[in-house]
Amino acid sequence: MGKQGPRPNSLSFDASSGLKEYELRWSAMLLNGDPSRGRDRAVLVKGFKNEYAKFSAGKGVYSGKRHTWWLRRHMRSVIFTLALLGFFLVLDSFMFSYFDPTFLNNSPTPPQAHAPKDINAADDANGKGPVMYSRLVQMASVSLAKRDLEQKVSKFWKETHHEASTWRPCADKNQKRAGTAKNTTGFVLVSANGGLNQQRVAVCNAVAVASLLNATLVIPKFLYSNVWKDPSQFSDIYQEETFMNMLKDDVDIVKELPPHLKSTDFEAVGSLVTDADLSKEASPEEYIRNIFPILSRNGVVHFLGFGNRLGFESLPSDLQKLRCKCNFHALKFAPKIQKLGALLVKRITNYGASRSLLDRQLLGRFISTERIKAANPSKYLALHLRFEVDMVAYSMCDFGGGERERRQLQAYREEHFPLLLQRLKRAKPPSPTELRKIGRCPLTPEEAALVLAALGFDRGTYIYLAGSQIYGGESRMLPLVSLYPNLVTKEDLLSPTELQPFRNFSSQLAALDFIACGVSDVFAITDSGSQLSSLVSGFRTYYGGGDAPMLRPSKKRLAAILQENSTIRWHSFEKRVRKMIEEGQRVTLRRPGRSIYRQPRCRDCMCSDDEDQ
Repeated sequence: MGKQGPRPNSLSFDASSGLKEYELRWSAMLLNGDPSRGRDRAVLVKGFKNEYAKFSAGKGVYSGKRHTWWLRRHMRSVIFTLALLGFFLVLDSFMFSYFDPTFLNNSPTPPQAHAPKDINAADDANGKGPVMYSRLVQMASVSLAKRDLEQKVSKFWKETHHEASTWRPCADKNQKRAGTAKNTTGFVLVSANGGLNQQRVAVCNAVAVASLLNATLVIPKFLYSNVWKDPSQFSDIYQEETFMNMLKDDVDIVKELPPHLKSTDFEAVGSLVTDADLSKEASPEEYIRNIFPILSRNGVVHFLGFGNRLGFESLPSDLQKLRCKCNFHALKFAPKIQKLGALLVKRITNYGASRSLLDRQLLGRFISTERIKAANPSKYLALHLRFEVDMVAYSMCDFGGGERERRQLQAYREEHFPLLLQRLKRAKPPSPTELRKIGRCPLTPEEAALVLAALGFDRGTYIYLAGSQIYGGESRMLPLVSLYPNLVTKEDLLSPTELQPFRNFSSQLAALDFIACGVSDVFAITDSGSQLSSLVSGFRTYYGGGDAPMLRPSKKRLAAILQENSTIRWHSFEKRVRKMIEEGQRVTLRRPGRSIYRQPRCRDCMCSDDEDQ
């Protein structure tokens, strides 16, 4: 899909100054390339001819003989003026019905546009999803048309703060071994739950804990989940040998327990440790106090369901650095994932060579380091939309779908989140309006599209959509694909045959999204709390070299801006959104309590030009 499609026609007037109604509708019609609308334009032309005849005849009767000489002299001007007036009256009437705000709820998906399958639709009886900001979507459409005409390029394709380039990776530098001696206590076995990204964090934390306890780490196991339904194990996703070799100077790692411990009943001997036995983000002291005695007594400890059970503060610098080394250097995706990921990226960019250190780290030997000429190399933006049904239902927010949507989400909560409903019975929750004001509501595809338009990304921008099925399906995606038709997923870029080996392995499919987002020219995040967004952001910070921009809107600030949707002018909307994104891109050190996997810019993980090496 290398070449970008032809750009749509556009108008030259200024959308920010406040458009007349017929101008706004006319521009929207030009932007929608539906072939069926050619017939509508033919009707208008025919109507114009009829009006011409009607006004010509009428004018002749009205004039009378006294003005025959005047008509003969000015006939063409008079007829043209009256016919043009009639044409605009007809056009305005037609456009009012054609581009009534309900149009955005009822129009078909533009040609070449892609939207995920509607497997969990929140649609109304007509199968159409809600549009919450139709006025802003119309103004965004006009703005994109003007940008196409002027061929303006968004400045957000690049980092807005040059200070980002002063930080570089250095967690893999030689350091003193965290433990005092090799394997003096026993073996640490970890069974990690969750999806790809939760398991990745668990592996890095397990490495640090094994080093802290001066124990030998067994290659972690991944628990099968009824949610993820993925039987993948470590070697299915990561390179075992690379993992062991990269960390061999820091912690002892083996593939399995020694024979005399394999048959151990961990629960019976008191070596089974669950999340209930450890604080969330536990301190090193808690491990020394509660886990070290078990390890010393039994020679083994099994962490079952090991998640975020190691804090980010009060951790020795060498252990903090070890976590970074594990995440950014030791965990390389398996060759089959790298190979398909390289093919995926090549088809997006129409380019088969490494463009950055990010490419080489995530794609390994499957991306060429030689400069290969491409006919039409393409930039692309990766968008991670967190608008799955579980997140939408759990948020308790309203998304414009009316009573039908509320009933559907309530039914989902009753089935999947009974504990949430019990808590809500004991305490009155904030209203959906209040939740939106405080930034607790997931961004919709429509809101994501408005942010991208405000940042100046033109209509031809290639967008890679990462994530699970979008709640509401095609109808919910309509505003996004109407503004940005070049939207694709891995299912669009890879054939069914190529994807078949990954079909029943959600973590391996997620790894492809991780790669596509990681090496993208721009990465747009709609929810900073997402594990995928967090880990990809960390990778781009660590390896980006100051040229891996990320767009991270503040949901609270965006909600305040969108609250003025019925009155705000487009120029003001653009200005406020851009300020919000630029402030989110400021280069800062990792703040206390923040994840080092997401924010590696600190002395324990990265190095900067202004420090002595």
